[in-house]
Amino acid sequence: MLRRMTKPKSEILTITEVAEYLKVAERTLYRLVAAKKIPAFKVGGTWRFSKTEIDLWIKRQSKRASSKGS
Repeated sequence: MLRRMTKPKSEILTITEVAEYLKVAERTLYRLVAAKKIPAFKVGGTWRFSKTEIDLWIKRQSKRASSKGS
C-alpha cells in the first residue's frame, strides 16, 4: 500500500514570499528588517520569516494604526 505524503504548509517564508504577502517591494522589506521593525532571522546568510510571527506583526500594526486614528 502506497502512502501519499502530503506536503506540509510552509511556516517559514523567504523575503520574496513575505514581500508578495505584504504587497511591498523586497527593498522595502530589507529596510524593515535592517531597522528591526519586522520579525526575521537568518539561515545561512539569507533572511527567513515565520508566517505566524508575520501575521502577529500585521495585527499589531493594524491595532497601532487604528489607535492613532482615534
